[in-house]
Amino acid sequence: MTARAADRARYDRATAHLDAPVAIVDLEAFDANADDLVRRAGGKPIRVASKSVRCRALLERVLGRDGFAGVMSFTLAESLWLARSGFEDVLLAYPSADRARYAELTADPKLASAVSVMIDDPAQLDLIDAARDGGREVVRVCLELDTSLRLLGGRVRVGARRSPLHSPAQVADLARAVARRPGFEVVGIMAYEGHVAGVGDAVAGRPLRSRAVRLMQGAARRELAERRAAVVRAVRAVVPGLEFVNGGGTGSVQHTAAEDAVTEIAAGSGLYVPRLFDNYTSFRGRPAALFAQPVVRRPGVGVVAVLGGGYPASGAPGADRLPEPYLPEGLRYDSQEGAGEVQTPLLGTPADDLLIGDKVWFRHAKAGELCERFDALHLVEGDAVTAMVPTYRGEGHTYL
Repeated sequence: MTARAADRARYDRATAHLDAPVAIVDLEAFDANADDLVRRAGGKPIRVASKSVRCRALLERVLGRDGFAGVMSFTLAESLWLARSGFEDVLLAYPSADRARYAELTADPKLASAVSVMIDDPAQLDLIDAARDGGREVVRVCLELDTSLRLLGGRVRVGARRSPLHSPAQVADLARAVARRPGFEVVGIMAYEGHVAGVGDAVAGRPLRSRAVRLMQGAARRELAERRAAVVRAVRAVVPGLEFVNGGGTGSVQHTAAEDAVTEIAAGSGLYVPRLFDNYTSFRGRPAALFAQPVVRRPGVGVVAVLGGGYPASGAPGADRLPEPYLPEGLRYDSQEGAGEVQTPLLGTPADDLLIGDKVWFRHAKAGELCERFDALHLVEGDAVTAMVPTYRGEGHTYL
């Protein structure tokens, strides 16, 4: 029996009393992935990206382990909810235009001390001030650096379109603008190199593309390490008490941690290890989060249909954004139908061994987005479900 077949047998036994659709997290794999992130971080603390987890119980579990400190959130409403729930260090990773929540933040000393917000433009400070509604608390702000690699005099850009702040001078100028403005304090710098951390460099069947990605990422790491160090020096000249410099992501933990200028690493997807993180040469994780759909039809030889399953991930549309039929091994989508809204045909010889009501296990393409489809995660230890915990959705929160 292969390791994957053994996992399937365990998951089927653990969830035999549960009807599918059902989502699980294998705690042994989850904890092993957490240990691997800590190893790769080389002693620097890891700030957990909540968008990649979207479950308070699992955020608390990982933050209880050595090597993890703080949460990186994705909306201001979520940030305030986490702070009210007892999370004491929440960094909002994206600028917000949520005026109502800014009014709450600036009126509550506990929230203001626990939450740091992201900015990259003085206009965002104007919005916060206009939203204060009498709130006088100092807002902790983090400045985001654009990490994109620019080639041929800027005519070629590699990397996400995020912050407009690319040079040390631009970031330092914004730091000075914040320092001159009452009611705000610069506490950190963030730089997320998604073109390194979020792009696999060993894509099966595509050796030339994989080599090109590795060359690009090597050049990007070298350029960013030098520029990030210069940015930190420039900002510290304005804000000597800078508290943190955040960088990285699951795919670049060890590379970013090697930079002296970086004080903490961001990571989250590496806990669940969705299918997009299979294509890396630098690490191998264990799939920890899966969902099962029930077989509801057997349309013919070598084909079954499962209920639903059309859970595409965000990003540029493509086959890599679909969930992966994972267990039993050897199933594939029908190219004419793909993953369906209400039913999904699956082809392959393993289909002939599946009975009506059997579970087919899938891996989502991205990490936390799975939790937008399920109210609860069943936590598996060995071949038993030992707990059921709510996702954000299960607690009544859908932040995006």
